[in-house]
Amino acid sequence: MSGEHELEELANAKMYYGKHKGKYLIHLPESYLLWMKNKGFPAGKHGRQLELILEIKINGLEKLIYPLMKNN
Repeated sequence: MSGEHELEELANAKMYYGKHKGKYLIHLPESYLLWMKNKGFPAGKHGRQLELILEIKINGLEKLIYPLMKNN
């Protein structure tokens, strides 16, 4: 899988449970992502995506994700 494809998939990934169900991961509040980090990200692909989104937000790189969103 190419890095470009992975970023596009990340940009379009949505939360599938909880109070933020249906939101794009990039739209999740940083405070929520930090809470999840402290609690422990879920195992698997979704957990890795949440962790990446947190790193993107912490480093102020959201502008790289927005153009890759399909419904932007």
